[in-house]
Amino acid sequence: MATHATMPTRRRSQARTPERHGHTALAWAMPLALGVIVGFWAFFINRDGGATTGGQIWLGVVSGVAFAVLCFALVQVRWALPRELRAAAFGALTGGAVGFLSSLNGNSVLTSSAIGLALAVGMSCVMFYVYYTRED
Repeated sequence: MATHATMPTRRRSQARTPERHGHTALAWAMPLALGVIVGFWAFFINRDGGATTGGQIWLGVVSGVAFAVLCFALVQVRWALPRELRAAAFGALTGGAVGFLSSLNGNSVLTSSAIGLALAVGMSCVMFYVYYTRED
């Protein structure tokens, strides 16, 4: 009379994956904070110790908003991308931002591109390592 111990149970054929929503406080706060940092950085690099002008303020606001929007968009679609493309996207965002800020500092286009490319490759490698070791 031990049949109750061997009765089959109903189980799911696939494991449930957690729902990933980008509407948490961190999903809004992190791109906003990074956008503010990039905006102030662009403003202060362009200001160069002189008097503040409206063009410098607009440069800081536009670059900060653009970076925050791109960062927020990347955070929203990151789980739909494979890990290699996700790492490359974060690397491209970082390298593009640093290359832009480097060009504002008065560096040549070639120097700014090299700095941005070096940081993009480095960030891509770091993000790939993080995703590769923490997924599955």
